[in-house]
Formats: sequence, structure tokens, C-alpha cells
Amino acid sequence: MKARKGLFFSMFVFVWVQLSAYGEKFHVLIWDERQPRQAEAYENFLGNEIAAQLVLTADDIETRSVALDDPGQGLGDPNLDWADVLIWWGHVRQSEVTPETAERVLGRVRAGKLGLIALHSAHWSTPFVEAMNWRAREDARKHIAETDPGHIVKFELVPPPRPYTVPTHSSAVTPATYCYKDGPNERAVVHLPWCCFPDYRPDGKSSTVTMKLPGHSIAKGLPATFQVKQTEMYNEPFHVPAPDEMIFEETWESGERFRAGMVWNIDKGKVFYFRPGHETYPVYKQPEIIAVLANAIRYLGH
Repeated sequence: MKARKGLFFSMFVFVWVQLSAYGEKFHVLIWDERQPRQAEAYENFLGNEIAAQLVLTADDIETRSVALDDPGQGLGDPNLDWADVLIWWGHVRQSEVTPETAERVLGRVRAGKLGLIALHSAHWSTPFVEAMNWRAREDARKHIAETDPGHIVKFELVPPPRPYTVPTHSSAVTPATYCYKDGPNERAVVHLPWCCFPDYRPDGKSSTVTMKLPGHSIAKGLPATFQVKQTEMYNEPFHVPAPDEMIFEETWESGERFRAGMVWNIDKGKVFYFRPGHETYPVYKQPEIIAVLANAIRYLGH
């Protein structure tokens, strides 16, 4: 009888914990550089639009919308400690983000305290670039440990030639690691990821997003393919480390393609890059795009 009561009590506690967890909302901090051209598609800035759309369509999400010009660039400890997930929109003001801001973000991502969603041109955002640099270094260390175990290796890290430049198709794809013998030891020259791609075209033509991992949580409830009605084009190769999960691919009628939805494990945390967008097209008013973001929040927020 005591064993049965103990079993009932354990089941009650389990159900109570599950219901309590279900009742909690995901805290989402939406960061936006807020530049004037957003007014071509958004009445009250792009970040505020995403915040409003998420709250309107997802009752398990709570948002705060912050901006580059806010105190602490919107990313002081109170905001970051509150957030489960950070959505980042940046384009023409990337260089204004301080290294200290990026360190606060990346430190929480690596600790598993914060998920990062980088949108469209946030491929050049400082937190995304630093996350990709960290992953490139770790991938190089792991590769060398597996192929040349027991060797002492000294690393040299080589950044792209200049910040915010575009590679050509003839460029070697980064990150890339070159190793050579130096006496009894080895040296590894790691060319860090460019975090860019050779082609882009802001003509507003539509694209097709195709699901590559239909069973993935971020793809939940979405059709196998859907159209982005107006967007900017990016074309591969995208100079980033190989992702752990490639969920969406985006294509254009003129033949370009891009890995449009990718997840990387960054230490104990995760980063999701989602490509569709541009500040002059109403991409973030489209239901499928908001559904992807809501799914990604739940996936990274756990």
C-alpha cells in the first residue's frame, strides 16, 4: 500500500512539474539596429514588428524589443539575464556594436543560458561572427586531435583580409586549417570564417524555402515548401563552419541557392541562422517566417 501511495505521489509531482513548465513563457529579447530604411516596409521598426507578430501568434512567448541606441546598446545584464533567446537584426550598423557587447552575448550562449537567432544580414553581426570563430577553432582542434593524436599543436588564427568585405567565387572557402611540421611539434594555421558569400541581389524577387529536415522541431507545422514573397538573394558558398543541422534551403528561379536555416552547437548553447529577410521588404509580416521564429525560440529556449 505504501509503495502504491509512493507511486501515485511521484506521478503527481511529475505531472505538476510538467504543467508548471508548460505555463512558463519563453523570454525573447529582440535586438534591432533601427535604421531609417526599415520605414519602407515597417511602420514601427523591424524589431518591434517581430515582437508584435510573435506575441500575436504565440501565447507561450514574451518579448522585449531593444535597440542599438538604448543604454548598454540594449544588451546590459538585466536584459540578457531575463532572456532565454536573443533574436538579432543588424545590417548597416554592425561596426557600432562594441566587443564588450559581443562578449556578454557569447558568454551566455556558451554557458547554455541564452540561445541566439541571427537573421539575414546578421551574418556579419559581432556575436554571430564570434560564435562562428569559436566553432572554427574548436572544429580545428578536434580534427587535429583525431588525425594526429598526441601531437603538441600551436595554433595561429588568421581573420578575413578586412572586415565586411565580400569573398569572390575563386576564394578558398573558410574556415580552413593548414598544418605543418615544426620540429617535433606541429603548427596549425586556421583561417577563420569570412561569414559572408560571393553573391547578393536586393531586387525583392521571391524565393522558395524547402524543408531539408522535416522532422526537426524548427520545421514543425510548416509545409514542405513555401514562398518568401519578397526578399534579397544570397548565393553560396556561405563561409561558415559546417552546421550541426541544416533545416532549410532557399532557392531562386535564376538558379541561386543558400543554406537558409542552420543550427550550430556552441559549447553548451546553440545558434540558429535564418536567412530570409531585408529591411525594405515585409518578410517578417509573413506567417511562415514568424512560425519558423516561434519554433526556433522553443527549440533554443529549452
